[in-house]
Amino acid sequence: MMACRGAGCCGFGPVNEDNARFAMLAVLIVLYLLCGAAVFSALEQPREKLAKERWAQRFERFSLRHNLSRGALETFLRHYEEASAAGVRVDALRPRWDFTGAFYFVGTVVSTIGFGMTTPATVGGKIFLIFYGLIGCAATILFFNLFLERIITVLAFVLKSCHELQRRRSGVAPQGGRGASAARGSGGDSLAGWKPSVYCVMLILCVAAVIISCCASAMYSAVEGWGYFDSLYFCFVAFSTIGFGDMVSSQKASYSHQTAYRLGNFLFILMGACCIYSLFNVISIVIKQVLNWLLKKMEVPCRRCPRKAFHPRRNVVVPGNPHVRRNISIDTDAINESETDGRRMSGEMISMRDFLAANKVNLAIMQKQLSETANGHLGPSGSCNRDNGFSGGVGALGIMNNRLAETSIDR
Repeated sequence: MMACRGAGCCGFGPVNEDNARFAMLAVLIVLYLLCGAAVFSALEQPREKLAKERWAQRFERFSLRHNLSRGALETFLRHYEEASAAGVRVDALRPRWDFTGAFYFVGTVVSTIGFGMTTPATVGGKIFLIFYGLIGCAATILFFNLFLERIITVLAFVLKSCHELQRRRSGVAPQGGRGASAARGSGGDSLAGWKPSVYCVMLILCVAAVIISCCASAMYSAVEGWGYFDSLYFCFVAFSTIGFGDMVSSQKASYSHQTAYRLGNFLFILMGACCIYSLFNVISIVIKQVLNWLLKKMEVPCRRCPRKAFHPRRNVVVPGNPHVRRNISIDTDAINESETDGRRMSGEMISMRDFLAANKVNLAIMQKQLSETANGHLGPSGSCNRDNGFSGGVGALGIMNNRLAETSIDR
């Protein structure tokens, strides 16, 4: 059970709260891994034992039929394993290191899928991969984040339009013209602060991911000859960038309509990876809300400290309490709280505009403090400059101290 959660209780309330959330998440992940291991072991281990028994029987029959010693046959199989790792297969496959094969390989590298079907064998290739992957993976993650921001912006625009249309039909909002614009720009029934719910965005992303996966599975099933459910399995493994490598698309030497298929394969993997990455980010927000709810249920008052009314931090979501609960949504319209303290609710994802606005405010504070120090006096910097051990400092250090001071103030 966790200790007290008050922001000023014992002086370490927020830190204890964050540590408790981190510890609870770690415990839940370990339990999740243990449950997953038990399920997969129960499902897959009998098939593995059966496959080993069949292989031992075939190996024995083959060695007796061709009068081969067991050691010589095992040596030959090891040589084949080495050739297979270098790209040699019994069936005719496309060259792995021609330009198209290399392009497919670098695509799996920067997208962090890493199927493992093609790997560099030379020392130079391995060294180059380290630096190439370092920059490429970082750039691709940035692309995924920017893609997520655009997706959220589009969804917010569409959902806000539907919400406004619904209000007009119900007679709450004016039907159009200047009246509607005035209503949007004024208080009361204004839509300026309206934001889509996290759960609505998660549902839409789920639907989009399912549609893309089903369409891609139909293509892979027809072209690669896989079963439909095997194709769905491949789509999830590839789109989520797990990339086991047991099934890899576009590996045959030739296809009918090869150019169109490879283009479609590239587009499906790109769109699927972007949607699943965005979905993972939104699900992580929901998981954090669940953790906050569990911490609220496990809350135990601190007996060493005087009783105080509980004031939750602004980045804590408390389900079930109508007095402190806020509408968890994804901000896409305006710069809300980043201009004042650079912090947002845990249920909202920061956009590039908010990030740049927060940096501009921090830069202005830094310039003001540098100017005051150069003139020989330091002006007041607000309520954060209390005698709490964190106040003072110039430039980036002063900004950091102000942030630390905010966390130590009893709200």
